[in-house]
Amino acid sequence: MAPRVVIFDLGKVLVDFDYTRASSRIAARGNVSREAVRKFIDHSPLLVRYESGQMTTAQFFGEVAAATGFGGTAEEFAEFFADIFIPIPEMVELHAAVRRKGIPTFILSNTNELATGHIRRSFPFFSDFDGYVLSYQVGAIKTAEKIYRAAEEMAGKSGAELLFIDDLPANIAAAAARGWQVILQESPEKTRAQIAKLGLLQPAPSSGAV
Repeated sequence: MAPRVVIFDLGKVLVDFDYTRASSRIAARGNVSREAVRKFIDHSPLLVRYESGQMTTAQFFGEVAAATGFGGTAEEFAEFFADIFIPIPEMVELHAAVRRKGIPTFILSNTNELATGHIRRSFPFFSDFDGYVLSYQVGAIKTAEKIYRAAEEMAGKSGAELLFIDDLPANIAAAAARGWQVILQESPEKTRAQIAKLGLLQPAPSSGAV
């Protein structure tokens, strides 16, 4: 069956991201190396706690500042930490094409308050969804059942009525276990081809003479 709703992951699906620049800017105002900042932010349990709603933005800032010696303000940190995203144009257009077909779309993302605030302010496409299931608001991250259930409740659909696009196999597997249709994001071209095969895009206009 053709899906009735399409649910998009955010990072590495609609926007790319790289913590290198943020780490450099934070390290420049602190007393540890850029590599140490990156590891602390991106590879420690701290980010998981923040993105699963176990700590506030103020608490997250406090822990990062204490660990790195960051001497700037909370506002400066927010700018440095969140300014890591670049839209993936082909995927932004693919989402717009699905919308033109009249299909509801939602975001399902492991993310945080600082990141989503920045994306909302910086990238107009982010406002063009029917709803948002964000880990820090739900209090759970993928692959927890709770966050997928929240998406089903928001969309008002379940099972094969839902199509989910994500870049991580574990996240895709958890959705497939609930009966969702899934696409593992490997490249925009592959994702678009699979979306088209499901009949979720308008047919290309004919170029033949009338």
